[in-house]
Amino acid sequence: MSLGSSLGRSLRRCVAAAGIGAETLGSPDANPVPADWRHVTKVDPETAKLLPVAYPLYLEHTDAVSVGGSSAVTAANTEETFRLLARAPIPAFHEPSEARHVTQETRDLAAFLALPEVLNGEMEALVGTLGEGLAYIRDEMVPALLREKLPGPLYRLVGDPLADFATSWLLAEAVFEAYIVQNPDSAAARRSGVDGSDVLSPAVARERAMVADRHLDSEVVYVEYSGTYGGDEAADVLRAVADSVNGARVWYGGGIDDREKTTEMLAAGADTVVVGDCFHDVADEEIEICARAVEALGVAPSADEIRSWFDAAVDSAETAAARYLRTTPRVDDPEAAAERSLLVALALCFGALPAAVEAETEPPADRARRLLSATAPDAADRLAAALAAGDGELADGDDALADYCDRVAAALSDTDPEPRRLRHLSLSKLSVSQ
Repeated sequence: MSLGSSLGRSLRRCVAAAGIGAETLGSPDANPVPADWRHVTKVDPETAKLLPVAYPLYLEHTDAVSVGGSSAVTAANTEETFRLLARAPIPAFHEPSEARHVTQETRDLAAFLALPEVLNGEMEALVGTLGEGLAYIRDEMVPALLREKLPGPLYRLVGDPLADFATSWLLAEAVFEAYIVQNPDSAAARRSGVDGSDVLSPAVARERAMVADRHLDSEVVYVEYSGTYGGDEAADVLRAVADSVNGARVWYGGGIDDREKTTEMLAAGADTVVVGDCFHDVADEEIEICARAVEALGVAPSADEIRSWFDAAVDSAETAAARYLRTTPRVDDPEAAAERSLLVALALCFGALPAAVEAETEPPADRARRLLSATAPDAADRLAAALAAGDGELADGDDALADYCDRVAAALSDTDPEPRRLRHLSLSKLSVSQ
């Protein structure tokens, strides 16, 4: 070995040793995933999976949104979802199931790119999918972007080395999620080649987590029971995993639909719980409640009539909205928060219904804001603040609320100038006899 090679190797070892020492001796946290996240909401870009029209109010109670899904997901509907979530007052990150779901727009709008790697599945789930993704980025996505930005002669001169650099940079900036898939009947297990024999005991899960944390440098170890609640078994795995990692965050996902389950998984060692389907259930509920209200009240009720009908017809404690809000530790009174948010959906519905707009001279945005303020004044203020916090262009709450009401009205009347942005909203699917 030459002197230069020997010195270089020694230097690399010193740097590695310094990093290990910093990690184990408690120096500043270098993990880009915030340590104080306790609750993440998973949003599926699939067009059939809708967002509640009052989504900024719901999402102000979560710490972040994970965007990703496995069925009927495309680059286009992923971009649409990120555009919509840009109005939410919390960060959204991208967890793609396919490399082609990653575009320049999703990269610009996402807080970070989260790449899954399965620790107890087939080799394809650990490195094969990542390899395919890197090949797509290196050979297609980055060159296409460079060809747009660089003159032809310059691209031919520096395109290849720049593509290599950009691919390595994207990989270095990405967050890696090391999954332990524990429900062999789930879609995640089928995709990863996990069957009953691959379900890990706490002791083996601990070993895999140590590899992810110390060798793979995974930022997250994700104990996944997708489709079911792990209960005591998951708690045992979480305790073993949490005791074994230094820098990685420990996440739990699967069957979280109430406060007790959230509390149990956090107490067992999870830094964060991930909640999925129960958020989309709120959107379906908004459609059902609004359709019932229109049938009972007609298209142009007063704020008092809306409130009286809601109090008589809807039990807030039994709603999907309350169930979702119970999953997050931030909400002291989930039933009251659910009531506020569902009243917002009703006010936006009646403010923007085409028949109501045609019957009056009041612009739909003004009507919706008036109904909001009269039906649930606290909710109107909170919605305005949440929209302003999420929208970098409209920092004033009143302006942000007016703009949002206009967009909801456009979605309901099929005149939306940006239909791709709003077709994920629940009220865009509302069908009533007017």
